Amino acid sequence: MENKANMVASLMSVKQKSGKTFGQIAEETGLTNVYVAQLLRRQAQLKPETAPKLKASLPHLSDQQLHEMMEAPLRSYDPNLIQDPTVYRLNEAVMHFGESIKEIINEEFGDGIMSAIDFFCSVDKVKGADGKDRVVLTFDGKYLPHTEQKTEHMVSRLMRKD
Repeated sequence: MENKANMVASLMSVKQKSGKTFGQIAEETGLTNVYVAQLLRRQAQLKPETAPKLKASLPHLSDQQLHEMMEAPLRSYDPNLIQDPTVYRLNEAVMHFGESIKEIINEEFGDGIMSAIDFFCSVDKVKGADGKDRVVLTFDGKYLPHTEQKTEHMVSRLMRKD
């Protein structure tokens, strides 16, 4: 975990030195702003075809950093993170609206879930009707239906020859 923390600190230092926002880096790489943040926080894996674009956007990234970013990350979070007011409120919003969102997903799609793996996320800033800034979070996940578990479709059973 300490190595990850050191890596994240070094990547965030490169971002800070660039003077660029996550949004600017996203625009230059063709990624979402949240995915750029995930890459720099080592919560996502840098794909080889994206590495040159990220290097062009953040020229101070070392080859070693790029190489490490291409390794599968340990996707984790610090449980103390929930104490941050923004993270707490985001968690609160999902918990408050979650049951209703689940009902609408089931009503519109059937019995299933939204993938958090085949998933896109972005944060945008818009002006509200009252002229005040508003935060727009977009969760764009693939629908995954729950399946009826029939033994005839269970590959492990089909492969077994008694």
